[in-house]
Amino acid sequence: MKWLVLLSALVAFSECFNRMPLIKGKTARQSLQEKGLWEEYRKQHPYNPMVKFIQNGAEPMTNDADLSYYGVVSIGTPPQSFSVIFDTGSSNLWIPSVYCSSQACENHRKFNPQQSSTFHWGSKPLSIQYGTGSMTGYLASDTVEVGGISVANQVFGLSQTEAPFMAHMLADGILGLAFQTIASDNVVPVFDSMVQQKLVSQPLFSVYLSSQSEQGSEVIFGGVDSSHYTGQIRWVPLTSATYWQIKMDSVTINGQTVACSGGCQAIIDTGTSLIVGPTSDINNMNAWVGASTNQYGESTVNCQNIQSMPDVTFTLNGNAFTVPSTAYVSQSSYGCSTGFGQGGSDQLWILGDVFIREYYAIFDVQSQYIGLAKSV
Repeated sequence: MKWLVLLSALVAFSECFNRMPLIKGKTARQSLQEKGLWEEYRKQHPYNPMVKFIQNGAEPMTNDADLSYYGVVSIGTPPQSFSVIFDTGSSNLWIPSVYCSSQACENHRKFNPQQSSTFHWGSKPLSIQYGTGSMTGYLASDTVEVGGISVANQVFGLSQTEAPFMAHMLADGILGLAFQTIASDNVVPVFDSMVQQKLVSQPLFSVYLSSQSEQGSEVIFGGVDSSHYTGQIRWVPLTSATYWQIKMDSVTINGQTVACSGGCQAIIDTGTSLIVGPTSDINNMNAWVGASTNQYGESTVNCQNIQSMPDVTFTLNGNAFTVPSTAYVSQSSYGCSTGFGQGGSDQLWILGDVFIREYYAIFDVQSQYIGLAKSV
């Protein structure tokens, strides 16, 4: 407890940090719906969010049609700019290259090594497994600029082939913020490089996802912005320093346990849009809130019922975090749906953007704790 008080004090007095603005853009699902392609697409490519958390020697990445938060980084000298998803559920940085001929690469900006004076090829190939295919390429190193921080000799991946679903995503690539223990080829993650090169004042970063507009979301490297939250920061220890994994005690509605009975493990993941759990638990939660589930596991509700739907409480290491219906139900021109997705394992949940929009998240790499506070 003493060190938690000290940690809170360090956070409170931290003013020296770097902001990485995030943009909330159109998702792949929205783009496909507008083109009338979504129904056919989801038949061919079922949503499988757990793929990224299955260890098979390659750095995994899921097919998530709902990813919407991305930021712009630059690589090389002079800098070449790319939009990337900041993903706490993976550990590698990769972007498309001029050597990639996949349709996904044709739709995105591509890095040209010949135009950078600080570029160096690596000697190892890179393979990233997706729910609907894979990305293959090679590792290299160059100067990477993120949120005003210039990281020298950062190892990253350059794609040569990419899975088809990437063609419908706004972001060009992925920047992983999980631990080196799960990085492909044991590559040092970008934030670890920042810490090693003494480019941040504290070995932690924080994530604020705005639910009100396309602007305002950000990743803060090296500190915490107290204007993004209200009340006390509650610290939860990691149970595994691989992903940002913690203990979840239960999921309750109106005081009744509806999921995660007896406890389970959960991952705080900015790279997953929904709250994902085992099919039986998710179906139970959706039934409790009055949602109807179709054959694809998507659960819809009557938009007029949102205000009367119950809160859902996630208890993490003894701390209760409540998510109201206005946060877990999304509205679009196609109707209203819950943010509870099937696909978790019996013991592993993913608390994605639906949860993080409600709770400002602080990721302490050195102490291996996650701090959560009510977002404002």
